[in-house]
Amino acid sequence: MRTLTGATLAPPRDGAQAGPQGIAFDLDRGYRLTLFPLGPALARVLIERPGGLRAPLTWSLAPELSGQTDPALADPIDGRDRRDLTGFPGTPAAVEESADSVTVTTPGWRVVVQRAPLALRWYEPAAEGDGWRLVLADRPTQPYLFDDRSPRFAHHLVSHAGERYHGFGDKSGGTDKRGRRLAMGTTDALGYDAETSDPLYKHIPFCLSVRPERGGAAVGVFYDNLSRGLFDLGQTIDAYHGDFIRFEASDGDLDCYVLFGPSVPQVVANFTALTGRTSFRPRWAISYSGSTMQYTDAPDAGVRLLGFLDALKEHGLPCGSFQMSSGYTMIGDKRYVFHWNRDKFPEPEAVTAKFAEAGVHLVANIKPALLNDHPKFAEVQGFGGFVRDSDAPDRPQTTQFWGGDGAYLDFTNPATTRWWMANVTRELLERGIGSTWNDNNEFEIWDDAAVCDVNGHGGTMATLRPVQTHLMIRASHLAQVAHAPDKRPYLISRSGGPGLQRYVQTWSGDNRTSWKTLRWNLRMGHGFSLSGLFDYGHDVGGFAGPRPEPELLMRWIEQAVWWPRFTIHSWNDDGSVTEPWTYPELLPQVKAALDWRERLVPLLYTLLWRAHRDHDPVMRPLFYDFPDQPAAYEEEDSTMVGDRLLVAPVLDPGRTELEVWLPAVPGGWYDLRDGRRYDGGGRVTVAAPLGVAPAFVRAGTLLPLGPAPSWAEGPLTVRCFPGPEGYAPLTLFDDDGESVCRDESVCLLTVTGTDAAALSVSRSGGRAPRWTSLAIESAEGTPVGTLPL
Repeated sequence: MRTLTGATLAPPRDGAQAGPQGIAFDLDRGYRLTLFPLGPALARVLIERPGGLRAPLTWSLAPELSGQTDPALADPIDGRDRRDLTGFPGTPAAVEESADSVTVTTPGWRVVVQRAPLALRWYEPAAEGDGWRLVLADRPTQPYLFDDRSPRFAHHLVSHAGERYHGFGDKSGGTDKRGRRLAMGTTDALGYDAETSDPLYKHIPFCLSVRPERGGAAVGVFYDNLSRGLFDLGQTIDAYHGDFIRFEASDGDLDCYVLFGPSVPQVVANFTALTGRTSFRPRWAISYSGSTMQYTDAPDAGVRLLGFLDALKEHGLPCGSFQMSSGYTMIGDKRYVFHWNRDKFPEPEAVTAKFAEAGVHLVANIKPALLNDHPKFAEVQGFGGFVRDSDAPDRPQTTQFWGGDGAYLDFTNPATTRWWMANVTRELLERGIGSTWNDNNEFEIWDDAAVCDVNGHGGTMATLRPVQTHLMIRASHLAQVAHAPDKRPYLISRSGGPGLQRYVQTWSGDNRTSWKTLRWNLRMGHGFSLSGLFDYGHDVGGFAGPRPEPELLMRWIEQAVWWPRFTIHSWNDDGSVTEPWTYPELLPQVKAALDWRERLVPLLYTLLWRAHRDHDPVMRPLFYDFPDQPAAYEEEDSTMVGDRLLVAPVLDPGRTELEVWLPAVPGGWYDLRDGRRYDGGGRVTVAAPLGVAPAFVRAGTLLPLGPAPSWAEGPLTVRCFPGPEGYAPLTLFDDDGESVCRDESVCLLTVTGTDAAALSVSRSGGRAPRWTSLAIESAEGTPVGTLPL
């Protein structure tokens, strides 16, 4: 590969789209760089090869969806023209030239473009006053390398001592990825090691750089490139180049977005606004969700599913949904999407009716590949609905799938989307299953030259693997919306690329049952939150491996009640099922934990609404909220839930007490269990009996708690944790729990006051709250009073 040089200002080429125009530079060897001032905190660098763009379309961007509320309407099947600047506000830019460089200055950022070798240095306004502060810089030596004989390229940036690197999606290991080499790609990683395995299920080429020594100053770099590649985050040491990080891609284009902060929350919000607003799911999806492979794999699957309902009733446990694994589609020992095994399910509608009667929503597993002997294979082949063989484009590309050889559906073909929607509707939605679980959708086609339709434009799998996943979940979304247009759809997807959050909830895939997984999944979750994936969870109890021991299962449940997604899911080696009642001796504690989850629904529902509205993570690492406190960067085994709650789960066997670091805040923190107050800014040792994850509430908090179960009649409770200046205002979102949100269908409750005995409540929106009264409690849980709502 050879470096680039030149950087001579040039006029824009023909065909520029409406929006903030780019500043073009001609480089050597026929390359061209265009710098786009997209907004006050957003810039873009696009480098084109002499032959033009390798991937002229993108599916990663949805800049606030261009005003659309339904992502599918603003997300065409054939993508977005990479040159289209619709949706970006732009920002004024002044250009100054010198012999060695060109400087572009906007109100929010500045970039200096060095001519030879090509190298960019990025600045933002200095926090301490006038002037500019360097926040990002290309490596001075050979920063841009392009291979003239292949589509491979690499981009190198300077790495600073103490700089931390976050994001990248669902990567294993700690929150800070410094020193790692991370693959950009996806794989079906059954039973992965949550500390070391790579790659996993997501392809998110986003790096969030954080400088603790600068009070948490942050900048983000997003490469809109979905070919296989890597981030080298300081693992490579080279005496000739100093400390650096590298992004490398096997194909596609160097299309790089720089997202300015200066804080972590601002960068995360800007990245999420760029790739798509988080979907807002129905309220029933917050409650515990049951699932296991064993039920639907069993020969009497329908009976086993109804037995789950009986057990819920017997033990008095709340449950909002059940995720049906793919065993309902089996013929023999193989799985065939959209096929119902009538021996297991003689009458699917009778089973779904029983679940509807119990108020438990069914979510069905669907897969994007057909085995070669699938009953519908010839039908799909007839309209060209498969990804095609590179050597024989008239034939499907045959590859390994679960159960044998098969072919992946080509969702870039509109005919495939129509076929998928029709089958989702006929085989699931019309049978009473209202939601989809889009699974095994990593599109492990290893031939980069495999042919895709791209709505008649043509393309190859080299740059389209995450796009196929994206369009699969888009097709499922469209089917669900068409079937129930007035309801918010609920979808799950295991895999995906940038922007999957605009359609689905996700999770960390097929984890392995162990204490190690319990710890490292928590840390992996911080990566989700810093990558725009706010609505996530992990398989409680572990999916693959041994049945969890009682203590491990209980500690997993304790932690999971705080996650946005709470699902117990298993495929245990011994054929057992992990369920809330797996260990009868734990049932009282499990029931208490599930009831506590129900009481948290008003809080979690509001946090999910804020994630949708404000691009604000539900869970996040401590440094997100306390960037100026050095200890916050080292605390990986605690998490913030919103900005007022700190949860420190037990992660080791045999522990009955826990040492917890509490950030320095005015008034300190309160133990949620007994209301005991602790000063912040140091470590405290607290009891950690089995059944409860230690949690602490920031002074000055009004904590909302609902009834258990969450759909029962009962008051809304506000527990009061005094601060030195009274209480921060509490705003709660409420509606009917599933309808498309409109002003007339929502209710916003705001509780304010400086004294627990004299709180006031105001409300806005066109809907009355579902609670009739507000019960006020002290930090210890003692009743203080009641207000009508």
